[in-house]
Amino acid sequence: MSRPRKPPLALVGTLPGGTAPGHAGKTRCPLCMCLFKAPRLLPCLHTVCTQCLEQLAPFSVVDLRGGDPDWVSEGSGSPGLKPQQHVGILCPVCDAQVDLPAGGVKALTIDHLAVNDVMLQSLRGEGQGLVCDLCSDREVEKRCQTCKANLCQFCCQAHRRQKKTTHHTMVDLKDLKDCSRVGKPILCPSHPAEELRLFCELCDRPVCRDCVVGEHREHPYDFTSNVIHKHGESVRDLLKGTHPHVEALEEALAQIKGSSSALQEQVEAVAADIQAFSEGYIKAIGEHRDRLLKQLEDIRSQKENSLQLQKAQLEQLLADTRTGVEFTEHLLASGSDLEILITKGVVVERLTKLNQIEYSAHPGVNDKICFFPEEKAGRCHGYEMYGIINTREVDPAKCVIIGEDLHRAREKQPASFTLLCKDTAGESMGRGGDNVQVTVVPKDKIESSSPVRTMVQDKKDGTYYISYIPKEAGLYTVLVRVKDQHVQGSPFTVNVRKRQRTHPGVFHCCSFCSSGGQKTARCACGGTMPGGYLGCGHGHRGHPGRPHWSCCGKFNEKAECTWTDGQNLSRSLLRTVAL
Repeated sequence: MSRPRKPPLALVGTLPGGTAPGHAGKTRCPLCMCLFKAPRLLPCLHTVCTQCLEQLAPFSVVDLRGGDPDWVSEGSGSPGLKPQQHVGILCPVCDAQVDLPAGGVKALTIDHLAVNDVMLQSLRGEGQGLVCDLCSDREVEKRCQTCKANLCQFCCQAHRRQKKTTHHTMVDLKDLKDCSRVGKPILCPSHPAEELRLFCELCDRPVCRDCVVGEHREHPYDFTSNVIHKHGESVRDLLKGTHPHVEALEEALAQIKGSSSALQEQVEAVAADIQAFSEGYIKAIGEHRDRLLKQLEDIRSQKENSLQLQKAQLEQLLADTRTGVEFTEHLLASGSDLEILITKGVVVERLTKLNQIEYSAHPGVNDKICFFPEEKAGRCHGYEMYGIINTREVDPAKCVIIGEDLHRAREKQPASFTLLCKDTAGESMGRGGDNVQVTVVPKDKIESSSPVRTMVQDKKDGTYYISYIPKEAGLYTVLVRVKDQHVQGSPFTVNVRKRQRTHPGVFHCCSFCSSGGQKTARCACGGTMPGGYLGCGHGHRGHPGRPHWSCCGKFNEKAECTWTDGQNLSRSLLRTVAL
């Protein structure tokens, strides 16, 4: 169970100077506002000092998806999954949930780009803030290009006196101000004396020489410089697919602003109509006017709140997406091969998650606010008031489907039903013009089969007559949508049976009468009469006692005929006439 997130508006923050949260070129922690110290990269691609992260209040997260399959859930006799509990924190920038690894905050990925940026900024400030890598006490004056170490004056002299380092190249800090990279060698966390120069293809992470002869023995590996092209291209392709989302989100926010303006213009227009209509009724009409304006303001407030909520959600998604794009661009532009490979997993996971987030490309609200001055609005101080505000729109959840052919139909014969459109209060819309979509497809072939052609007739009173002709027998799925949403009862299944066989005989009272008195006339009901008559007759033995079909003996006039050749004697013996 995760902690509840803050309201969307609280997620959009800025750093000093009006800069939106991100990574590119950032050297200060968003929490302590100081230069990064041991910066850690979070899954949301925000960077925070290790010490600041450790000060955040953790919370427990229960995961029911993994664990012991023999665990039995409480209150049930069936086996389930044993819940696993781990610790998480919230990103201080975007409030995203961060599940901490087993090693805690210090097991998160180090942001080497941020380390390099801090060092560059310190160099450009004449070394202020940098301390010697050896003694960790004095300010830095020179840098050993061979060891990639920053040294004070005392340690620099000692460095030159040692036999192993006497020939190392020493550079003044002021000569490094124009450099783009001054970072230290990245060492293996498992073997601190070894640099990460290799990449294990099986484990998908950088390793050192000792790793490939130990934990990664027999794993395929290569130098980072040889594999960076393949892995870097995959990140670039993912970044290329993320860029369009930034443009789409910006366009969606622009539409929000346009919808807000249009809504305000419509509200102002309706308010003007209400003011003009209410001038003739003095006090009573004035009160009625105020009541209408209050109702209009409530509508505007409700719709504006909806717009603001959509805006906040889109802004947050845009901020998250920009963060991912900026960080990835900076990584690919400024990061070393090894840094790209180290950070690749976090970047790919974040960009993939951002690309999967769904959002409306055409946001906004329904701005259909109409004023009807001729409609009765009740009485005020004894006066009949006119003028109402109408914002009614169809509610798919309240719409219903009726008809005899909802669940049964015949092949190659018309089937139909009626859709009743209603508003949110369950009242009939009383008008047409809604976007009704009907799809009829074979139930087991929804994805592969072409839909059956359907006809939707708008009755202009809130009802729609829908008809179709199934081409063959079988089960069909019927989907009925209004405003791209299913109505009540949709989708439903229709059993299409074989085409109904018509009766070749006569629906009669007795075969004797129907045949015009023929003695040899036979009837499918099996009735006979005395005197050698084969067919049935009124009141005689074998007569069913009610009208029936002469061909199959069915009593229902609208029944399907079940007569087959050979079932009865030759039909030529039964010459029926309509009496």
